[in-house]
Amino acid sequence: MANPKYDVIVVGAGSAGAVLATRLSEDPTRSVMLIEAGPDYANFDELPDEIRQGHATGTDLAVDPSGIHNWAFTAKASPLNTEMPVPRGKITGGTSAINGQVYLRAIPEDFDVWVEEGNDEWSYDKALPSMKRLENDLDIVDQYHGNDGPIVVRRYQPDELVDDQAAFIDAVTAAGFPRTEDHNHPASTGVGPLPLNNPDGIRWSTALGYLTMARDRANFTLSADSHTTRVLIEGMRAVGIEYEKNGELHRAFAGEVVLSAGPIGSPHLLMLSGLGRKEQLEAVGVELVADMRGVGQNLRDHPSVAVRWHAEEDFPMPDVDTGPQKTALRYTAHGSELRNDMITVMRWNSPLREFMMSAGLYLAKASGKIRLVSGDSHVQPELDYHLLDHPYDLERLRAGVRMQIELGKHPAYKGILKDLKDPLPEHLDSDEALNEWMLSRVSTMHHISCTAKMGPETDPMSVVNQYGQVHGIQGLRVADISIMPDCPRANTNAPAMMIGERIAEFMSA
Repeated sequence: MANPKYDVIVVGAGSAGAVLATRLSEDPTRSVMLIEAGPDYANFDELPDEIRQGHATGTDLAVDPSGIHNWAFTAKASPLNTEMPVPRGKITGGTSAINGQVYLRAIPEDFDVWVEEGNDEWSYDKALPSMKRLENDLDIVDQYHGNDGPIVVRRYQPDELVDDQAAFIDAVTAAGFPRTEDHNHPASTGVGPLPLNNPDGIRWSTALGYLTMARDRANFTLSADSHTTRVLIEGMRAVGIEYEKNGELHRAFAGEVVLSAGPIGSPHLLMLSGLGRKEQLEAVGVELVADMRGVGQNLRDHPSVAVRWHAEEDFPMPDVDTGPQKTALRYTAHGSELRNDMITVMRWNSPLREFMMSAGLYLAKASGKIRLVSGDSHVQPELDYHLLDHPYDLERLRAGVRMQIELGKHPAYKGILKDLKDPLPEHLDSDEALNEWMLSRVSTMHHISCTAKMGPETDPMSVVNQYGQVHGIQGLRVADISIMPDCPRANTNAPAMMIGERIAEFMSA
């Protein structure tokens, strides 16, 4: 059988890749192949409960222990937390099919940073049409929101909130923070209901929102359960991919290859294809194509720790069937020049009868890296996050933890919170003790990004230009949250979808 030839091959059917492939295939003259390592469920009724129902597990991520829908990576978070789970979606829809359904946009200042890094096509004003095009906001109609896009967005209203979420808002406003009804307004700050992409409790992934539009197109080919091993590069031009399916090795060829395999998968494939740090590639026997110093570097995320309380014995814990109700406080750390650089979210864990406030750092100073450790594509690269590896990160998160403990003392929590479970009094005796507690518990907010950052070719650490094109390699792009210069002050699912929309614009122009 002859090797197939397409105009474009998109690797990874996740938050960005499903968007990109769907938009590109709107042109009937362009043939598009979308390849996904995980399974595909072509009909809504075929979706497993833990994928379809946003509240199925009662956790932020529908992590299925069998690994069928989860890459189940592990990472070093800090010197005191060396076995951190890093779930990522292995399914059409990618991590949007297993996530906590929070739909937060990057704020205007995030885009300002991207522009300052040499990417003038990524200003807030230029990106706003892409953000509006992808969403169907059921609550808000104004110049900043879309109301007829593929991704459905809603918020729990005040009269719908369960007791602990309502108490959180009361405690936070009593502490002097403002209310916000729309966390996605460009000027928003303060406390209010999070926008969620889960209408009627359904996790509205890009597989549901986008791929349903593309499946029946004659020019669109979806190959699921297909593990990409490398990009085929001839004479500094990408000509196709190599992938495994049903135990056999295949090749597919295209005029352009786009990696949308995510912030771990995309840099990993670049390195496996000979694009990365010379010493790493040579150490594992991968033939060097180009010594690209930035591949896998600049790993960014949102460090988070959770303050925990026991629930009062007679408090009826919220039923997981109520869905993942989430209110959040986004605020600026005391003395910080970085607006909304902190986030606090109230959550419950019914099986353990505990409540949690997760303190998150939205703009960390520290960054980590990905290192290639094997030429075998099935061996995950080493992930070293370096969370809290900067004094200012420790300082801001410390203050966040102490503030949360005070919030938990508010009278609104009477009958809800019993006593503090973690940290213990000895952890709060000094800044040094609290630092150690945080470093032993710090974890990802599941927003790993920036590992193949965009920027001008004059920046030796940039991997792609602002159109996603890999420097020095023709016919190869990256289109996912790998290309962001810094992690935005938001969950990364909505920005990933926006990047899919924006790169599709560039490719169609």
